Amino acid sequence: MTITRRGFLSASASAAFAAMPVLRAIAAPLPREADIVVIGAGAAGIAAARRIMAMGRKVVVVEAASQIGGRCITDSTTFDTPFDRGARWMHNPDTNPMIRLARSVGLDVLPVPSGQKMRIGRRNARAGEIEQFLAALVRANRAIDEAARGKVDTSCASVLPKDLGDWAGAAEFMLGASFAGKDLKELSAIDKGRAQDRNAAIACRQGLGTLITRLAEQTPVALSTPASRIAWSSRDVSVETQAGKIAARAAIITVSTNVLTSGAIRFAPDIPKRTLDAASKLTLGSYDRIVLQLPGNPLGLSRDDILIEQSNSTRTALMFANIGGSSLCSIDVGGSFGRDLSEQGEKAMVAFAKEWITKLFGREAASAVQKASTTRWNASPYVMGAMSASSPGGQLSRKTLSEPIGNMFLAGEATHETLWGTVDGAWESGERAADAALRKIGALKPEPADMPTQSTKKRRAPRQ
Repeated sequence: MTITRRGFLSASASAAFAAMPVLRAIAAPLPREADIVVIGAGAAGIAAARRIMAMGRKVVVVEAASQIGGRCITDSTTFDTPFDRGARWMHNPDTNPMIRLARSVGLDVLPVPSGQKMRIGRRNARAGEIEQFLAALVRANRAIDEAARGKVDTSCASVLPKDLGDWAGAAEFMLGASFAGKDLKELSAIDKGRAQDRNAAIACRQGLGTLITRLAEQTPVALSTPASRIAWSSRDVSVETQAGKIAARAAIITVSTNVLTSGAIRFAPDIPKRTLDAASKLTLGSYDRIVLQLPGNPLGLSRDDILIEQSNSTRTALMFANIGGSSLCSIDVGGSFGRDLSEQGEKAMVAFAKEWITKLFGREAASAVQKASTTRWNASPYVMGAMSASSPGGQLSRKTLSEPIGNMFLAGEATHETLWGTVDGAWESGERAADAALRKIGALKPEPADMPTQSTKKRRAPRQ
């Protein structure tokens, strides 16, 4: 029985690039001055830089990693087919500027196929069982939404109906580990309830990492150039790297909350404790992929099928099968189980994926694995996790994190109150931070006092 995207996902939560602008790639000297310096060349950083350049102001982007993309990385070398190691989908096609931009640079965007399946042991769930699961998912989601309207924030786990029965494990996985990279006991009900619906998934055939790289083509990016120290005031900033120091009138910082709190970048003076406390309540969840090459489609699944299981523990996963019509199947793990598994290394991750396939499809299917590759985002020193997810009581921290600090402005998915955890939210936050920085240096008119901000805009109604 196939679960429709409307029933399944809405219920659950409602590459080559131009060398010239990449400064380190051609060993060009790092600029010593800029109007605005951007820390990080992920979606938020590139969105900010493009906005600044569109206003005719000088910008330079410094990126610690050796490639553009941040948490949007397309792997085009491990297998014959490219696949996204990080974010794989965009959302909200009616309002998302990235979709129009993707088409403008010649990339293909298309709706994600709507096939979803559930396994109960070694068989597909029957129609009646699917209905029972969807009903449990809707009840669980409704309970979280109701709790989100309360005055006191609590964990999502504490408000779940107690009679979900055999569907409790799958419902908790879909709403927690699969959605936010954290178990529901670690997740704020208000943050989850305020998250904008993400049921209209849009894919880029060439990969989201490829898209971010293409959109950065005309942007001056210095790769392998981590910022080590930022001196700041209400007048200017100075960013120190091993390649030199950049003086600027403002800075936009797009590093993850885990990197921000790690002390990897020193600030002079220290950034406010209020900001660090906010970031500490928005730590990154864990979400990784174990990508298997399975020639001949031994699982008998369709192109881009999504499959979960009726589980009774956190030791479970989500499969994205036959990616783009290829022989690649991604086994996605998240939450506390995914974090523990990732810490054990690639060998243990691949062993689990084969064990999981064996449990659902038999030993012959698992023996067909030809090649494997894993992601380990928690171990990435320039990211340290997957997506931000608020701990109970921490939802207001997103607004705090978006407040200016002198002439510094924070951006990234963690600063978006409704699209956190998405590349869409990261992009929008980068544009928002760029506008704030441009206003600060006098390149844009001040924003009218009565203009609605993200925190005052109403959440978009769910798609019907």
